[in-house]
Amino acid sequence: MSDIAAVRRQLKIKSGVVTRLKKEYELYQKEAVDQKLKKDKFVADGAEDWDIKNAGKMLDESEKMIKDSSARLGKAYGELRDLLVSAKKDPDFPQDDEDFLKAEGILEETAE
Repeated sequence: MSDIAAVRRQLKIKSGVVTRLKKEYELYQKEAVDQKLKKDKFVADGAEDWDIKNAGKMLDESEKMIKDSSARLGKAYGELRDLLVSAKKDPDFPQDDEDFLKAEGILEETAE
């Protein structure tokens, strides 16, 4: 019984991690778009070189964070998927469990 409780707990934790990392990834993508627009505006307006260079650095930093958050999201996604697969194989684990169904929904949502 405690094994099922441990799996439920891990499903809940890993589902939360995937959800949080997906939001983080989307925010960094939005930030990169905003920084690109800001840099382009500086160039179009003929702003000072320092402003343009600084906007470029901010854009580079956002792009680095996109790669980092994407890697972390991929790892967390894989861990959650593996946990779901092992839970499906366990005949004692209820397939209609709320945490199980929620985790499946999060995987489907994140895969899109």
